[in-house]
Amino acid sequence: MVKISEFQIKDVVNVSDGKRLGNIGDIEINLSTGKIEAVVISGNGRMLGFFGKEDEVVIPWNNIIKIGQDVILVRFKGAEEKSTDEG
Repeated sequence: MVKISEFQIKDVVNVSDGKRLGNIGDIEINLSTGKIEAVVISGNGRMLGFFGKEDEVVIPWNNIIKIGQDVILVRFKGAEEKSTDEG
């Protein structure tokens, strides 16, 4: 059993490029099934948008590869996709 507070102190690292994405700020739960659908990574504060949510990243639960003692390893390719969608 893991508490949300324990999740929030772990660094989230993208295995695709080895970069630290941030920390878990929130989770999305499917109320019908009671299962976690996704985790929301809080932004690092460097590039906040007008409402302060621009660099929040949503990682689907099935993209979490490993939850370790200090880090959570995820597979995330949204950085490349985001830049092409905006342009």
